[in-house]
Amino acid sequence: MSDASRHNRFTALSLDRQDALRHDTAALTALWPSARVLIVDFEGKAAGDHAAPFVLEGRAIDSGLPPAASFLGRNPGEPAWFAMPAERLAGALREKLTDWIDLRQAAARWNSFDSALYAYAKALLLWQSRARHCGVCGAETRLSRGGHCARCTRPECGFEQFPRTDAAIIVLVRDGERALLGRSSGWQENRYSTLAGFVEPGESLEDTVRREVAEESGVIVGDVRYHSSQPWPFPGSLMVAFYADAADPTIRLGDELADARWFTPNELVDAMRSGQIKLPPPIAVSRQLVDGWLAEHLGTGIVSELGRRPA
Repeated sequence: MSDASRHNRFTALSLDRQDALRHDTAALTALWPSARVLIVDFEGKAAGDHAAPFVLEGRAIDSGLPPAASFLGRNPGEPAWFAMPAERLAGALREKLTDWIDLRQAAARWNSFDSALYAYAKALLLWQSRARHCGVCGAETRLSRGGHCARCTRPECGFEQFPRTDAAIIVLVRDGERALLGRSSGWQENRYSTLAGFVEPGESLEDTVRREVAEESGVIVGDVRYHSSQPWPFPGSLMVAFYADAADPTIRLGDELADARWFTPNELVDAMRSGQIKLPPPIAVSRQLVDGWLAEHLGTGIVSELGRRPA
C-alpha cells in the first residue's frame, strides 16, 4: 500500500472479508448469535453517535440468521461482522435506536476501522436496495452469498447480480507551480475542488483524466501519474486519484463548471485563510491531492494549519 493511500479515509480496513464463508450458510448461521451487527437505515445513516457505532449482537435481533443480514467478514478469533437494514428490525428493537449519524460525520470522528466498516456496509446495502429486480427479465431477486449476490427468482432466468462500484477519476492538474481548481455550478461561490468524472465504457483511467479535464476546463493534459484510490460511498464510487501536468494550460470552460482557476501555493493558502476559497474536507482524497501539493511547495506545517480550519 502506498503512503498516500494510508491517509485516505475508508481505506485499509483491517477485516478479513472471508469470501469462502459467503457460500456456507450453515457456517454463517453458526456465527450469527455472537456476531456484531452494524445497523444502517434507509437514508444511509448508522446507529451510533459521534464517538462510535452502536452495535447489536446477532442473538438480540433474531435467534436464527435473518435473510436481510449481510456478512461483512471476520478476523481470526473474533466475532463475525454483519450489516442489517434498520427497517428490517422488529419495531420494538428499532425504537431503541435513538442516535443516528451519517457517514461524512462518522468519518471525521470515528476511528479508521469503524468508519471504513460503515462505508463498506452502507455501500453493500445501497446496492442491495437497487438490485431487487432482475436486470434481464424484471423478476424479483433473492439475496444469497451472505448478501453479496442477488439471484433472479425466475427459474428460467436465474441471472445473478453482484455488487458494483462506479469507477471515477479525480485529478489535480499542475502547470509548473500552479494547480487547477474548479467550482461546479451548484456549489456555493467559494467552494472549489479538484476535477473529477466517471470512467466511460472502453476507456482507460488515463484517457478519462484527459477527457474529463478537457471537457470541464478546456485544459489539455499531458503526463498523468497515479496517486491513490478511495472508496467513496456517496453513493457508490471508487475514486482513483491522479496528478497530471498541463500540456496547454488555457482555460476554456465547458458546461459543467461555473469557474476554474489556476492557483500558486501561496495564492491558495491566502485565499483559504481569508475564507475566499473552501476546499473539500480532509476525509476526501481530493483534499489529499491538494494537501500533498501544498506540502511539496510550502511544507507540512501549512497543511496542518489549514486542516484545522472549518471545511
